[in-house]
Amino acid sequence: MTTPADSLSPPQVPEASSDDAARRTRERLLSEVAALSSLPGVYRYFDAQDGVLYVGKARNLKRRVASYFQKDHGGTRIGHMIGRIARMETTVVRTEAEALLLENNLIKTLNPKFNILFRDDKSYPYLKLVNHPFPRVAYYRGAVDRKHTYFGPYPGAWAVKETILLLQKAFRLRTCEDTVFANRSRPCLLYQIRRCSAPCVGLVSTEDYRRDVANAERFLRGGEEEVIATLQGQMMALAEALEFERAAEIRNQITALSRVLHQQSVEQNSLSARDRDVDVLAVRVNGGRACVNLAMVRGGRHLGDRAYFPSHVEEAAALTADQAEERADGAATAIGVEQQVLEAFIAQHYLGIAPPPSLVCSHAVGAELLTALSDQTGTRIVAQHQPREQRRVWLEMADKGAQIALTRLLAEEGSQRERTRALVDALDMAVDDLDALRIECFDISHTAGEATQASCVVYEHHAMRNADYRRYNIEGVTGGDDYAAMRQVLTRRYAKVAEARAAAESSGGATAPPARALRMPDLVLIDGGKGQVAMAREVFAELGLDLSLIVGVEKGEGRKVGLEELVFADGREKAYLGHDSAALMLVAQIRDEAHRFAITGMRAKRASVRTGSSRLEDIGGVGPKKRARLLQRFGGVRGVTAASVDELSSVEGISKDLAEEIYRALH
Repeated sequence: MTTPADSLSPPQVPEASSDDAARRTRERLLSEVAALSSLPGVYRYFDAQDGVLYVGKARNLKRRVASYFQKDHGGTRIGHMIGRIARMETTVVRTEAEALLLENNLIKTLNPKFNILFRDDKSYPYLKLVNHPFPRVAYYRGAVDRKHTYFGPYPGAWAVKETILLLQKAFRLRTCEDTVFANRSRPCLLYQIRRCSAPCVGLVSTEDYRRDVANAERFLRGGEEEVIATLQGQMMALAEALEFERAAEIRNQITALSRVLHQQSVEQNSLSARDRDVDVLAVRVNGGRACVNLAMVRGGRHLGDRAYFPSHVEEAAALTADQAEERADGAATAIGVEQQVLEAFIAQHYLGIAPPPSLVCSHAVGAELLTALSDQTGTRIVAQHQPREQRRVWLEMADKGAQIALTRLLAEEGSQRERTRALVDALDMAVDDLDALRIECFDISHTAGEATQASCVVYEHHAMRNADYRRYNIEGVTGGDDYAAMRQVLTRRYAKVAEARAAAESSGGATAPPARALRMPDLVLIDGGKGQVAMAREVFAELGLDLSLIVGVEKGEGRKVGLEELVFADGREKAYLGHDSAALMLVAQIRDEAHRFAITGMRAKRASVRTGSSRLEDIGGVGPKKRARLLQRFGGVRGVTAASVDELSSVEGISKDLAEEIYRALH
């Protein structure tokens, strides 16, 4: 439980020179530091635009924060950060473990610019065994409950699907939905190819199917040898009873399981119970980038690995190197970059995912971090960084995977950086920081004027920034009028920026809106030729924005890829970059991503409009079959809505009363 601490108000607007304002800000910060507590806590630094610069923890809050301001850091990264601090906030907690957990919660929430950050992925997938008289196996992602049985988590969807395929081959468990299962009158194709025992039509007894389910559960929990021994006993018993066909089926099960066990790089007999659930973490740092490779072992089976690439590694490493971290034994020692990255990953990753009892790591992990995780989960967490035997094999595999993934990332980033530079050179752009170049690209998508949507995708730091993507529903324009749609989306995107800039200029700097509210991209790409560019030019002229930012991507002769030409809004002649130009490759990459993003949104919107499934599903008495008949008869939800009660009741299965209820629900 945390205790609220001093929260310092934002700085006042400076009235004198910038040097005087900086001096007063520093004096105010020093006075606030002097009043801090010596208890454990967490501190946050903010810049003048209220952006979060850094989040840190401390055993002694006052001493730790004071260390930032007690000496001259010059032109180092930490000096650069301190020069930008306009205010700070602190929170006092009871223990260092609480400080560590709060620190990483804030890091994930606030995304500070000088902390090592690991992007949140979607939740890990599970294999789900659905509770049913004839349970089915299914892929599942989301929160688990007690109603069904879950196995995992798995490192990726491919691992779950491979396991499901194995269960189909070895135990012939069903994968069909319960609604399909309840309405089958004959076995499906999966039965024909021996991937299902067809419990839907009674081709396997309840007892035999439950035995297969029990064997599958034991297999997933790591009891492979036990399952094989049980199956071998059943096979021998059936052979002695002269039931050779059933014995041959069990023999095939044993063969499938044995093949899987042979493929796994694990000696099952040598694993203790604690070794059967392990996470293996290997860190590699090179070229200012880092990779953490996480390999999962569940039930003694190596399920695969996944690579994570944090941001702000160099900034955070420089801060920690300059400010030695006070460890649990009271000694101040600077830890290596690899250990910083590893500890940041463990702290951030396992905030929402319960770790297994054993972690095998390429570098040592601080005791206070393990204590915090153990307190959080209620289970003792142990980390080992110099393993032997099988654990060493796992760690070597994970380390090799981290090395390969990081090498590939650096190569890809190098290629992307060269593409960015080529585009800047080709367009003769005045860019101070190539890494900060921001490109926004717009596209319009619809089907014969239906479900029109616009997309805006963003390219920054030499990569597509999915978190900044936006879709716009286009309304109030004639269907198929792409020019009007482009006008609407550009106005909606940049009108607020223009207003914020105008307000800042009219106030003479008396008010300072957030920097992000004023920022324009360095380049605005429009998927289209002269017509679309002319429309964009009108919008920018009305808003008072720089016309030189607009570049249209016009399809070349025959609309062939590689023959695109660039159209400029500021009067420059068309430019053809060449089919093998790195700059054109980047433009095509961004344009294609905008096209993809627009199409997926349009299709989802179109499907919603045409089926109106949510509206029909909410009507009591209208199940899947009746809904399908209605949509087929009237061509979609619009047709169903336009139909009269008599027309609705003419559909098979729709009574007069139900037709009246449908009509009331849709009007």
